[in-house]
Amino acid sequence: MKLHEYQSKFLFRDYGIPIPQGKVATTAEDAFEIASELGGLVVVKAQVRVGGRGKAGGVKVARDAEEARRYADQILGMEIKGLRVEKVLVDPGADIKQEIYLAITNDRGAGMPLIMASMEGGMDIEELNRERPGAIIREHVEPILGLQNYQMTYIASAMGLPRARWRDFGTVLAGLYECYLQSDAELAEINPLVITGEGALLAVDGKVIIDDNALFRQPALVEDHDTSDEQESERLAREAGITYIKLDGQIGCMVNGAGLAMTTMDMTKLYGDDDGIGPANFLDIGGGATPEQVAAALRIILSDANVKCVLFNIFGGITRCDEVADGILTAYNEVKPAVPMIIRLQGTNAAEGNQIIDAAQIPNISSAETLTEAAQRAVAAVKQGA
Repeated sequence: MKLHEYQSKFLFRDYGIPIPQGKVATTAEDAFEIASELGGLVVVKAQVRVGGRGKAGGVKVARDAEEARRYADQILGMEIKGLRVEKVLVDPGADIKQEIYLAITNDRGAGMPLIMASMEGGMDIEELNRERPGAIIREHVEPILGLQNYQMTYIASAMGLPRARWRDFGTVLAGLYECYLQSDAELAEINPLVITGEGALLAVDGKVIIDDNALFRQPALVEDHDTSDEQESERLAREAGITYIKLDGQIGCMVNGAGLAMTTMDMTKLYGDDDGIGPANFLDIGGGATPEQVAAALRIILSDANVKCVLFNIFGGITRCDEVADGILTAYNEVKPAVPMIIRLQGTNAAEGNQIIDAAQIPNISSAETLTEAAQRAVAAVKQGA
């Protein structure tokens, strides 16, 4: 779950990280009042969860409140990478002397949090890593021991931070690490963390991504989650407890288990790639899916107009194939899809599940014994319907 910039920075503030004392506006008049209250130079920033806001015209520096109102009126309602701007953050201007990149993320290979820091803040970190990887200082944190003082000193020294700023940097880094831990974050990033003309450190931009699997521990963040720029299918999947990612293909895939889902996608790509046919989504209904979840998953898949065929690949372990079959028929009777559906059921109660499907005698539903057969038939169905 991605947080908006303002949500990320307000969260940083809770952990002692200094941020500009800006406010969020939903109208141009709100922006005018906030800018009047702040006084002087302000920055009006579009609040959408994508990069490239500045290049798209979503970040403007206003000299006074009237200019802030005019810029807010221009930014609100504009689209940036397909997302409509509904809010702007009005921050006081900062006297920036130096920009620093600072982030903590998961290093799954090492099984530890990874701190990344650089004196070349403000840049896209991927671009910096490609062009000058040596400019990024990396330091792992042993989860049991936590962040140590010597590590903060090492990072500050190695990145070339002026010694006079080490203590303040340590405070910011310690706060960011605590924020990362307590929020169950996959990423907690400040870019840039600036040194102002007065020598203070200030987090002028922020990004936090929360691990979806830990949202049950973060009710306050979930309650404040903005779904206005979220696709309807993704919202429905989250509410149903289904993992769903939309792709560009024509074969809707419903699978239980992430590894099996990846294999299923690979097989559709293998047999359909020469004709530009492939998976329309990644969808994992999980290990103990109920008929209601199966029905919800099918509705989500069929909401994609690009889907020309649906492929079910269910291995019954905890999931019972007869319950999956019930869910398929429930969803079918609700949605009445015209697209063909290929169903492969293996494992627990597979025979009962196949019997339920066969007894329904639905013309556009057929079963397959193997994944290879299912993938080939799904590709053929898309070709036939093209």
